[in-house]
Amino acid sequence: MPTSAMKTTLARTGQVKQEWFLVDATDQVLGRLASRLATILMGKHKPEYTPHVDVGDFVVLTHVDKIKVSGKKREQKTYGRYSYYPGGYKEERLGVLMDRKPERVIQLAVRRMLPKNRLARQMLKKLKVYRGGEHPHQAQQPETLTW
Repeated sequence: MPTSAMKTTLARTGQVKQEWFLVDATDQVLGRLASRLATILMGKHKPEYTPHVDVGDFVVLTHVDKIKVSGKKREQKTYGRYSYYPGGYKEERLGVLMDRKPERVIQLAVRRMLPKNRLARQMLKKLKVYRGGEHPHQAQQPETLTW
């Protein structure tokens, strides 16, 4: 087989057009939504996906306060944080965190599904999460995604 016919193209930073998507989180299950968002942020839905280049798209997520979880996760699942002071470890249940900061719940779920490297921090910055239906990204003309 001639080598000129077999060619692999790798995406480069700045070559891939990044689009904006609008997702309504009303009545969506937390884990399933987070895995779909992670796929879009990484760019795995595109044919020019390259693991070491950020080819993913921007996602604007609205109505995160209306997200669902299955089973008894609201009462049993805990999130921990540490203040780096002695005795500074605190745990918070999912239900309490959803009432206080629902944006943080979806950001943590998506962050844990991204690769564990510097590129993941860059990808997570493309996730814009809002509690209500209002968002300041109308100028980007986000395309509505439904599942």
